[in-house]
Amino acid sequence: MQTRQTKQFILNALLEDTFHQDITTNLLVPKTKVSNAYIFVKEDTVLCGLSIVKQVFRKLDKNIYLQTYFKDGDRVKKGTKVMFLQGKTRALLTGERTALNFLGFLSGIATNTYHYVERVYPYKAQILDTRKTTPGLRKLEKYAVRCGGGINHRHNLNEMILIKDNHHQISERFEELVAALQKFRKKNKKPVMIEVDTLEQLKRFIKAEPDFILLDNMTTQQLREAVSFVKNLKGKKPLLEASGGITLQTVREVARTGVDRISTGALTHTYKIIDVSMEIKNE
Repeated sequence: MQTRQTKQFILNALLEDTFHQDITTNLLVPKTKVSNAYIFVKEDTVLCGLSIVKQVFRKLDKNIYLQTYFKDGDRVKKGTKVMFLQGKTRALLTGERTALNFLGFLSGIATNTYHYVERVYPYKAQILDTRKTTPGLRKLEKYAVRCGGGINHRHNLNEMILIKDNHHQISERFEELVAALQKFRKKNKKPVMIEVDTLEQLKRFIKAEPDFILLDNMTTQQLREAVSFVKNLKGKKPLLEASGGITLQTVREVARTGVDRISTGALTHTYKIIDVSMEIKNE
């Protein structure tokens, strides 16, 4: 994962540490000193962020040698060495915390997502993230979701039409909403999703022929009824997505209802950062 935006993330993180003024390292370590180091995980995890770790250290030492034993998305056990580094000791020490912060943070999201995906097996429901992401870091967090086996929902407001409850409150009559969607579809191929929170709304808005129906905060009984209703429809059938307060403890019961998709902000806002470490070896 190497884009202009990623490079900016890395630069911002290094600047936050005033990497060019590491007074401790510069005082104690000669410029020419070279060391070896290993990065390892201190708990079971799904890895994410290895390429960013590389970029952090290469920003500080363009000639550093890095060898990764795994790739993003791999599952590894506690105590596993995931990367070997050989380069300027100053670069290793100065970049250590920034690199490990990225690796622990992104691996935490990837691991959390993996647990959700694992929990719904063997049901058909796909696990999706939301836009409940850390401001400015959405691209990285959604990448971590993919590494964990999840699927990205829309990245921004321009990717799809998503008519939510607040849009219902301020929109005009239903007939005008349908007419607006039909006009939009003549010029655009972007998908359309409509959020509903009752079965009555589902039966009403299905007439607008959306690609997706977002079933918000429904009980499992309501979800089963929605699945049954759509299954018996003739013609175009929208995919059904359950959302609203879904946790690792409840996601399996939701998947059992037969919905096609489950989206939860918990993938990116309720996770545990993975404990990772780096050890320098003067061999």
